[in-house]
Amino acid sequence: MEHRGSCLCGQVTYTVTGAFEHFMFCHCTRCQKGSGSVHGANLFAPGAHLEWTGEGEVRTYQVPNTRHSRSFCVRCGSAVPTLAMAGKLVVVPAGSLDTRLDKAPDAHIFCGDQASWEGLLTDLPRFDTLPKM
Repeated sequence: MEHRGSCLCGQVTYTVTGAFEHFMFCHCTRCQKGSGSVHGANLFAPGAHLEWTGEGEVRTYQVPNTRHSRSFCVRCGSAVPTLAMAGKLVVVPAGSLDTRLDKAPDAHIFCGDQASWEGLLTDLPRFDTLPKM
């Protein structure tokens, strides 16, 4: 299985060859800070191969004293895949994919850390475009 993705500015592109075994919404405070949102949405592909175009534009921040890291494009700041477990695991931010993803999320994790306002999201109105403000 092959998936392609990119950053917002297009300077970094990637191809992941291998299967996504897990798709998790992580509510830990590190994922909230890293995504700037209510949770991270990450795909996990053990043993997959990651190939880059523009790899020189990618930096990885390792949170001190943790296993948590976040890779991003230095030009636009978009989250891009990172290698974990000494390169044995490819972690892909789901929103960075350009190809269709047929895998449904498996679980919400670290819900004990969820944002206080997350429960207010279910009843919000939904719009296909930006509404008049």
